[in-house]
Amino acid sequence: MIIIPAIDLKDGKCVRLRRGEEGTETIFHENPIEIAKYWEKQGAKRLHVIDLDGAFLKHPIHYEIIKKIAKAVSIPIQVGGGIRSKEDIKAYLDAGISWVIIGTLALKDEENFKKICQEFAGHILLAIDVKDGKIAIEGWKKVTKESPFDLAKKAQELGIAGINYTDILRDGMETGVNLEGLKSFLKELDIPVYVAGGISSIEDIKRLLHLQKKGLAGIIVGRALYTGKINLKEAIKLIEGDYGGRTHLRESRS
Repeated sequence: MIIIPAIDLKDGKCVRLRRGEEGTETIFHENPIEIAKYWEKQGAKRLHVIDLDGAFLKHPIHYEIIKKIAKAVSIPIQVGGGIRSKEDIKAYLDAGISWVIIGTLALKDEENFKKICQEFAGHILLAIDVKDGKIAIEGWKKVTKESPFDLAKKAQELGIAGINYTDILRDGMETGVNLEGLKSFLKELDIPVYVAGGISSIEDIKRLLHLQKKGLAGIIVGRALYTGKINLKEAIKLIEGDYGGRTHLRESRS
C-alpha cells in the first residue's frame, strides 16, 4: 500500500476544492512543479495529478504543466481530468505519465472505453466518483443512475490497471473516510483500488491499513497534506513499518 499526494490544477496553480465544487478552491501553491518535487523529496512514491479545468471543460487544459511535472520528478504519475480521446491518452503517456485516469468516457462511450483499455493495456485507471451511492461524471457535475459496483465489474473484465474510488461528499472536507462504503466496494473486486475523499488524519490511515488484504492498494491524500493534518513522512513510515512498503502495482515508469 502507498500514500499518494494529490496535486489538483486550476488556473495553473495547485488548489483543493471542497466536494469538487467550482468556486470553493483554496490555493495552496502557485507552482505545481515545485510542489511535485517537494512531495517526491518527502518520500512519495507516486503522484495523483488532476486537471480540474480539464474536468470542467471536458478536455485537457494543463497538459504542458503536467508534462513539466513529469520531467521534474522521477516517480510515476497518474493523471486525470477531461481525458476523452486516444490522442489525449497517447500524448500523456508519451510525456512520461504512467497511468491515465478515465471517468466520464467509461459511461458515455462504453465501446470506445473498451478499445482504449485494449490499446493502452496496463496504463488505464478507472475513476469511480460516488455521490449518494451513484456515479458522478463530467467534473462531478452530473450524477448518473449507474451503480459503482456494476461499472467496476465491467471495467475489471477489460483489464484496467486499477480503480480510483472517491467519496465526493467527503472530498476536501477532512471529515474522515467512509469505511463501510469502501469495504462494500472492495468485496466486489479483484483489482487494486485507490481511495480518496475525507482522509484527514493518521488515524484514518491506520483504519485503512486493515483493508490492504481486501484489495486496497493506495490512499490518495490532498487537503490534509497541505494543511499539515497529515505529515507525509509519518504516514509513509506508518505504512512501511506495518506492511514493509509492499504494493499491488510495480511502482516504476512503464
